[in-house]
Amino acid sequence: MSNDSLKPLIQSAPKKPGVYQYFDAEGTVIYVGKAKNLKNRVNSYFNKDKHESGKTSVLVKKIADIKYIIVETELDALLLENNLIKKYQPRYNVLLKDDKTFPWICIKNERFPRVFPTRTKIKDGSEYYGPYASVKMMNTVLELIRKLYPIRTCNYALTPKNIAQFKFKTCLEYHIGNCLGACEGFQEEEKYNANIKEVRNIIKGNVSDISKTLKDEMKVYAEALDYENAYKIKKKLDALEKFQNRSTVVSPTINNVDVFSIQSDEKYGFVNYMKVVNGAIVQAHTAELKKKLDETNEELLAIGILELRDRYDSDSKEIIVPLELDFNVPNSYYTIPQRGDKKKLLELSERNAKFYRLEHRRQAERIDPERHTKRILEQIKSDLRLKELPRHIECFDNSNIQGTHPVAACVVFKNAKPSKKDYRHFNIKTVVGPDDFASMEEVVYRRYKRLKDENEPLPQLIVIDGGKGQLGASLKALEKLGLRGEIAIVGIAKRLEEIFFPGDSLPLYLKKTSESLKVIQQLRNEAHRFGITHHRNRRSKTAIRSELFDIKGIGEKTATELLQRFKSVKRIKEANQKDLEEIVGFSKAKIVFDHFNRNQ
Repeated sequence: MSNDSLKPLIQSAPKKPGVYQYFDAEGTVIYVGKAKNLKNRVNSYFNKDKHESGKTSVLVKKIADIKYIIVETELDALLLENNLIKKYQPRYNVLLKDDKTFPWICIKNERFPRVFPTRTKIKDGSEYYGPYASVKMMNTVLELIRKLYPIRTCNYALTPKNIAQFKFKTCLEYHIGNCLGACEGFQEEEKYNANIKEVRNIIKGNVSDISKTLKDEMKVYAEALDYENAYKIKKKLDALEKFQNRSTVVSPTINNVDVFSIQSDEKYGFVNYMKVVNGAIVQAHTAELKKKLDETNEELLAIGILELRDRYDSDSKEIIVPLELDFNVPNSYYTIPQRGDKKKLLELSERNAKFYRLEHRRQAERIDPERHTKRILEQIKSDLRLKELPRHIECFDNSNIQGTHPVAACVVFKNAKPSKKDYRHFNIKTVVGPDDFASMEEVVYRRYKRLKDENEPLPQLIVIDGGKGQLGASLKALEKLGLRGEIAIVGIAKRLEEIFFPGDSLPLYLKKTSESLKVIQQLRNEAHRFGITHHRNRRSKTAIRSELFDIKGIGEKTATELLQRFKSVKRIKEANQKDLEEIVGFSKAKIVFDHFNRNQ
């Protein structure tokens, strides 16, 4: 089905919140999206002027059918979108990395429930808490639970009938005090379930209530002079305090808060989630989302919040975020902190997300060392709309002061790294006066005429340090050589970091964080550095020549020796003949001395 045949479906889209589904020619769902206004959103896909990425254009070409589902609110649309994506796994939707490898704490749905770690979730009514990105953190929680409460570890079916028939015997755990012998009926089910209730609170991070209960219990034992049981409670309190100290304490004033932050690169978004209860971080996790259509950070963060709050069964009223979102979570509100403890908490979350992003990149590079380079080159190719990977890039820059000593520099990058052995500098030969355009034309012409004559490989990309004028001059040089269209060429203007293309009056603005821009800036800066160094050297030599090399009988070697000793021509003029003799001998010292003192 062509886009023209889709027009009735596009025009009939309702102006209400809902979900739209794109199907390909085979009837497969290829994209699911949500919208406040379905008509406006779907229309935007078929407006060619609004396509920001080539991926979106490819998606649009493959759409053969559209279906709509109307809902009451945007949140309902978001929830429905999430469910449909999980069901159909559309090719062009953001993919959330599966967390099946992470462990959970399970409270088993059985009489006298067990508490244990697992990596497998079974739908049998059991409670699962997690997933825990840190196994160490999970083990710390389990260790505390075992210290505080005598929870059974056996997998016996402790039905009233089995216990009454004495089918089981107490084990070593009972004899060392880690279990109260529920298998033989030595422990009441009601008291055991009361312990399990407190276990839930510990897992959720609600330790302050447990601490208060234990203190009250210890006080009762102490007043009854039952010091043995009071000491046992004291040991539990110590264990609880130790656990709290091991938790990351943020601020005692911050209670039951969700914190979200996001970092992203070209292909992935990384949403960090932290749950804060009673001033301590009790849960932390970073979700990895794979981009499909160059989704924004706002879109990725919305997906992450919905998914992670559902996964961790969070009901926090306050959600701390780094940016404004256009959807609301029922019975919750957003906070974008500017200062204070909440701001520090958000910064901590951002650091974790950033670390995860860098670690993800490092792991990928360990697997494929060339991956980093390939990724950068692919990004440059995409941003600058090149036909091939720019493995060989050359950059040109002019340098002069009021038209004097004009020089130019050519720096070469291979595989996005400087190739210093290929750097070249040029002395301007045919241009008189300060004419940057003509100088650039001369240098570009000389460079590629030589490469052509010597059958050397040409670059895939030329970068010109300058705006439209310098770019136009460079194009003239390439035309003379018959290379226009053979090599991609762009110009970069310093003021706003504008990227100019041949024949295009409007510049391209790359994101400040773009790796493509960073490489182009590095090229420009390196060309400037290399060019200015050559310019200064040439100026210095000329300055020397104007004073010393005009003296008949004095060569470069003698002049250099004198400058190394006296540091300046002025000091040479002021020196007496004897001082000069110590450096260059009698005859040459006399020539220099007489030259500077003949008019005195």
